[in-house]
Amino acid sequence: MAELVYDETGRLLFTEEMAKEYTLLVPQMLPVTFRMLVKLVELDGGYHIEILETNTQKVVETGLKYVHNDMCYPAILSIGQLIEAVESGRYDKHKVALMITQTGGGCRASNYIHLLRKALKKAGLEYVPVISLNLSGMEKNPGFKISLKLGAQCVFAMMYGDMLVHLGNQCRPYEVEKGATDALIKSWTDRMVDLFTEGKGIGFGAMRRLMREMVKDFAKIERTNEKKPRVGIVGEIYVKYAPLGNNNLEEFLLKEGAEPVVPGVTDFIIFKVNNRYVDVGLYGGSPIKKAAMWIFQNFVIKCQNIMIEVIEEDGTFRAMSHFSELQELVKGYLGCGNKMGEGWLLTAEMLELIHSGTNNIVCTQPFGCLPNHVAGKGMMRKLKDDYPNSNIVAVDYDPGATKINQENRIKLMLANALRYERSE
Repeated sequence: MAELVYDETGRLLFTEEMAKEYTLLVPQMLPVTFRMLVKLVELDGGYHIEILETNTQKVVETGLKYVHNDMCYPAILSIGQLIEAVESGRYDKHKVALMITQTGGGCRASNYIHLLRKALKKAGLEYVPVISLNLSGMEKNPGFKISLKLGAQCVFAMMYGDMLVHLGNQCRPYEVEKGATDALIKSWTDRMVDLFTEGKGIGFGAMRRLMREMVKDFAKIERTNEKKPRVGIVGEIYVKYAPLGNNNLEEFLLKEGAEPVVPGVTDFIIFKVNNRYVDVGLYGGSPIKKAAMWIFQNFVIKCQNIMIEVIEEDGTFRAMSHFSELQELVKGYLGCGNKMGEGWLLTAEMLELIHSGTNNIVCTQPFGCLPNHVAGKGMMRKLKDDYPNSNIVAVDYDPGATKINQENRIKLMLANALRYERSE
């Protein structure tokens, strides 16, 4: 068993010895993208990482047992998923470490890591190390590092994940052979993992070539010509993407005869980098930091531009919007200083959906999530005034919120969507 080492504040460190012996557990959020990201991290540092797929009531019960129920739902779920795994007997409790993101912003998500350590202590598992996954240098561990090279590689993985999900969402509702879309996504994800293992698939040229192949493969899926209402999904990042967090919202929309439209994580990444760049102009700070953020932002934007160009040049599928278009759309609604949680990006995504013909929107939010109530639910009346045909419903996700109530609210929104389509 590895020796436990603490820093001067008493924080348990993840050591180099642990990196060789321990299994790193990660809560699930982006089912397609996370698998590729994890492979790159494993290859870079020699770690063994497992993404937790547990999706049962036991996760919620464990989260409520160790996290105060006034905390936001994503904290309860992600911490519950991690501790449930440690207590399940599937792993050696003395040879696991838990990894969780830490944003450093004003959102409650910045406190997840401290809540997790508090929960571990309450469960008698304070000897389990916690790794903060952040780009701000807030917490460092001798056994876990993210290099600039790995950071750049992860950007490419996120692009591939967004591409596969974006194409898949336009095929799945119309596929003639049920399951063909998911099978192709799995095939491509397996291929990308193999390419990463071989040191391939990273770089602008490689990405353009592989994405062209992706588009051609998805275009071959036989689809019906029926017209289905498109429903956008926006909101807090965890409940927006994680099936565990939104009660399998995409699957529910498909069963109800709709086409889910989910903005990719790429815009969120650019948004977070852009915030740090903008902060220097708003509040002052290091010009070196501002220049570094500008370079990184442009790098991610260049990747996004390639993805959009590949989709547009083929012409089979709708492409996503450029980040600069989102910035233009939100002008007059929210300023760039509104950046807690999803901030102005949440309003911009709703505007993007409306402008691209997706008037029906589900705004997913953890109960009591102030950033979402301001930039999401708080903007609905303004959007309805400016765009009378917009059909937006805000749905709270919380341990006390029943699935049937959530689904009934969404069904009412879908009924309004069908009524509007028939009236055209």
